[in-house]
Amino acid sequence: MFSKKAGWSRNRTMLVSMAAPFMIITFIFYYIPLFGWVYVFFDYKPGIPLGNTPYVGLKFFELALGPGSDLYKVLKNTFVLSFLALLTAPLPVMLAIMLSELKNHRFKKLVQTTTTLPYFISWIIVFSLAFSMFSIDGLVNRILGMLNISDAPLNVLGNNAGAWYIQTAFHLWKTIGFNAIIYLAAISGIDLEQFDAARVDGANRLQTIWHITVPGIMPTFIVLLLLSVSNLLSNGFEQFFVFYNPLVADKLNVLDYYIYRVGILQGDYAYATTIGVFKTIVSLALLFTINQIAKKVRGEAIV
Repeated sequence: MFSKKAGWSRNRTMLVSMAAPFMIITFIFYYIPLFGWVYVFFDYKPGIPLGNTPYVGLKFFELALGPGSDLYKVLKNTFVLSFLALLTAPLPVMLAIMLSELKNHRFKKLVQTTTTLPYFISWIIVFSLAFSMFSIDGLVNRILGMLNISDAPLNVLGNNAGAWYIQTAFHLWKTIGFNAIIYLAAISGIDLEQFDAARVDGANRLQTIWHITVPGIMPTFIVLLLLSVSNLLSNGFEQFFVFYNPLVADKLNVLDYYIYRVGILQGDYAYATTIGVFKTIVSLALLFTINQIAKKVRGEAIV
């Protein structure tokens, strides 16, 4: 009994020691910055000590949520782009299923590598490639001009009407291969005896996919979809930072980029912090709401 307790104590100490660096990093970069939330209650100006800064209470919350605020337009862009991303969520599942059904392993690796590689390319390089391809003097317009298909050049990156859909397409191109890896892992976890039994019963390939593969990866899809819903206010910053231009400014001004503009470019730290606090509160509310929905639907909570 003593040896078992001693062994458990050593294992527990080792596990805590392994987790400690990550816990410290998380505390430093995620919890200590929360003390900066105090700036939402002060009319803070850089260089002036907080003790000498006027206390304004909930003034910045009233400005953010009051009539005439730009926040509502920003939230519209954020929700529309997040909703479009949710609509494309089944596409990585379809790609994973098609890859799992390929019998030619070399072609399978080629497709998987080709679709996954864009995930590791920075958004700055993606914008450079997009600019060289789709700008007015880009490759696409040159080819169209040589073939006499279009007289007027296509301004893809400055198309205000299609800005949401174009950015969704870029995001899908960049992430579809990496997201498919998650579903490939889920497919590999399905019991192979189910496929053998289906073949014995005379099921064809489409029937096997519909009745075995799809139900097998559905729990993974639901969890990822629910987590995406809880993260609706986070579209990312880098993509809209590099693709932002005056022609599509009113469509790409999402919440993360709006906080950057107000806080860094305009120097209104208190108001930008207020928007950040608002985003955190709403995101937490969405997360716990989705967690309760998942608990009722799946019988098991996500977090």
